[in-house]
Amino acid sequence: MPSYVLPDKCDGCKALDKTACQYICPNDLMVLNKDTLKAYNCEPEMCWECYNCVKICPTQAVEVRGYADFVPLGATVTPMRSTDSIMWTVKFRNGSLKRFKFPIRTTPEGEAKPDGGFAEHDDINSTALYSEPEAAGLEKIPSTK
Repeated sequence: MPSYVLPDKCDGCKALDKTACQYICPNDLMVLNKDTLKAYNCEPEMCWECYNCVKICPTQAVEVRGYADFVPLGATVTPMRSTDSIMWTVKFRNGSLKRFKFPIRTTPEGEAKPDGGFAEHDDINSTALYSEPEAAGLEKIPSTK
């Protein structure tokens, strides 16, 4: 089941030109209705159920069916995101709630190194992999020439 927006919760990200869910959707499915100032999924059949819009929504207005590997049929899943974790709230068909908290990062925010800690490659035209030959424990890459 694709993502859907709860109109009574959605504030259109305070009517900016682009909502958070529009910004994050990898398939460009989320749209802001300029008349109602509410976001919606314009092509639900194309939704990948990636949960990006669900996780980024500041008002928890976007919902999607939970995958069967962690919630039963009919349950709804709502995340509450902080800077270091996501609290998932699962509401079952009988009304009971369960909450699960998972970390979302292993390094402090803003301190991730883009190159993963490896020095930059000197020769951009080299056929060697990024960390070769050091990662393979070799002085140089063997050649057939």
